Amino acid sequence: MVLEPILNRIIIRLPSGPLLADSANAIRLLESGDTPYDPVTYVPRQDIKVDLLDNVVQTYCPLKGTASYFDYVDHQVRFEKLAWSYLEPHDFAQEIKGLVAFYADKVIIEEHPV
Repeated sequence: MVLEPILNRIIIRLPSGPLLADSANAIRLLESGDTPYDPVTYVPRQDIKVDLLDNVVQTYCPLKGTASYFDYVDHQVRFEKLAWSYLEPHDFAQEIKGLVAFYADKVIIEEHPV
């Protein structure tokens, strides 16, 4: 697992337009190993511009710990498991504690020069 700061401003929106997050402090997580994963963008919780709803769904990753998932409601449309966070990650993943990642196939993630 490699974390790198993103030097650009990150804007995250729903495809229908609503702004979800705006951050100049995002990081990118790169995972290596037998199963390659796409890089994941994590933003600080204070840069989230909407109220995410706690979802009772959790999953466990032996490397990072327990992930909690979040839903979002926009104009009475519920977007389930739109984002996730490791609230109490294992020691190895403390750098992502409390940061929030959005599913790249459910949102639009843009990078803009700062």
